[in-house]
Amino acid sequence: MPENHSDLPPMAPTPTLPRQRLRYTRILEVAAGFARKGLDSVVLSEVAAKADVPLGTLYRYFPSATQLVLALYRKQLAELLAAAEGPQPGPVPDARSETRAGTSAAGNAPAQALVGVAMEIFHMRLMQPAVEQCLSKAVYVKGTDTTRLLREIDSFAEKAVTAASGDAAVSRVVLLTVTGLVQSVRCRRLSLFEAEGDLKKACSLLSRCRPAT
Repeated sequence: MPENHSDLPPMAPTPTLPRQRLRYTRILEVAAGFARKGLDSVVLSEVAAKADVPLGTLYRYFPSATQLVLALYRKQLAELLAAAEGPQPGPVPDARSETRAGTSAAGNAPAQALVGVAMEIFHMRLMQPAVEQCLSKAVYVKGTDTTRLLREIDSFAEKAVTAASGDAAVSRVVLLTVTGLVQSVRCRRLSLFEAEGDLKKACSLLSRCRPAT
């Protein structure tokens, strides 16, 4: 399959109707599980089956695995950039994350904010090899410095965690924890479920170090 940007069929615009947006989001959520294993693991027919959408619908939104991975990464990056601007009102983690952690959605707000941002970064870094494969195939504008781009993302990650925690030292510890957990998942020392649980516990403990305002 050709991977030059000019040879890729165009993606359909992001849907606006609620039902279509729900299906579009479900495709991206399912694709994340495949992308963590690398670009070659993102098989569109398998993604469609697991997301319970017709294959033709998936192809209309994402004509190639490369475009699907990049759309997912753009969504994650947009959420990270929003977090870097400062804490947002309301609980950050979704209901599934709270249920798996065994905590109440009405728990400590600073801890929830920190968990939400840290989890976003954790999942972005898990799928980073797949994104690097996309970038190396010149899907982005020719001449893009992949190393510089990934460094900028790391910078956004640090700003986002600092905004959520209110403390630069806590931010550094959280990011080091994320790095260690990503390595443990990739080396199969921990399951994804175990790593998510450990990260939530670490954020909960570290949130207690938040300076008084």
